[in-house]
Amino acid sequence: MKNIKPILQNYSSLFFDLDGTLTDSGPGIINSVKYALNYYGIEEKDQEKLKLFIGPPLVDSFMELYGFSNEKAHEAMAKYREYFSVKGILENSVYNGIYDLLQKLKDSGKKLYIATGKPEIYLTRILKIFDLEKYFIFAGGSDLEETRSQKYQIIDYVIKSSNLEMEAREQKILMIGDRKHDIIGAKKNSIHSCGVLWGYGSEEELKENGADYIVKNPSDLL
Repeated sequence: MKNIKPILQNYSSLFFDLDGTLTDSGPGIINSVKYALNYYGIEEKDQEKLKLFIGPPLVDSFMELYGFSNEKAHEAMAKYREYFSVKGILENSVYNGIYDLLQKLKDSGKKLYIATGKPEIYLTRILKIFDLEKYFIFAGGSDLEETRSQKYQIIDYVIKSSNLEMEAREQKILMIGDRKHDIIGAKKNSIHSCGVLWGYGSEEELKENGADYIVKNPSDLL
């Protein structure tokens, strides 16, 4: 890992993950997953297993963790959204220090973007609910049809939508997130990454997948 102290001076554009990085969306996601599993008669009490749904694409998680077929996983995702769109989206909160961090980064001239696996229809609502939209030039997420669900696809989408191809080639973009998918997605787009430890990923997970930096608190980025 590179030294954290001069981290931001090397980057002009910062890409932030949403869940587990800007907001603690765990309660809403977990309750939505439990709602979907209950539809199939599955009563999951293992909170650690349920936390594994925070970050990765939902379909992948239902298939990997519960052995659902692709068709059944898509059906489970639809059940998940029944709960999330009404209640789960509100079972969420912004991490301490995030508002201050974003304001200071913006004031310093950094260009801020969001690259999240959250569907954009929910992403837009969340940013408005928590008064976060004013900090970001562009916020990109997945689509409901799951044609853009993997993190590397979403990062590429944000780069191209914001005309940042040159910055990507010059490695002036830093992806900031709490899970391995943020790190892997950054690598596939040949940009650097910073793992954060206040979310749902462990330091071991972030190191194993090659995070360029790891920070413990939002203030460490300043």
